[in-house]
Amino acid sequence: MTEQAPPADIASLSFEQARDELVRVVSELEQGAPTLEDSLALWERGEALAARCEQWLLGAKRRLDAAREAAGPAEGDV
Repeated sequence: MTEQAPPADIASLSFEQARDELVRVVSELEQGAPTLEDSLALWERGEALAARCEQWLLGAKRRLDAAREAAGPAEGDV
């Protein structure tokens, strides 16, 4: 299975925007969509939003790791 790029509107979202919309999508799914097609569309959007949030979190982790590496060993590290 090939990974598709997220829709343009999702790709431009900040972490907070993607997270908030993901919460909304999950809430809608929990309430039950009127049709199976609507449920599938919500699920797919939720997956894309979750992937966007993961991108942000992985990017933040890389930045933290780089900052720690640049700062050198921490006190107590041997």
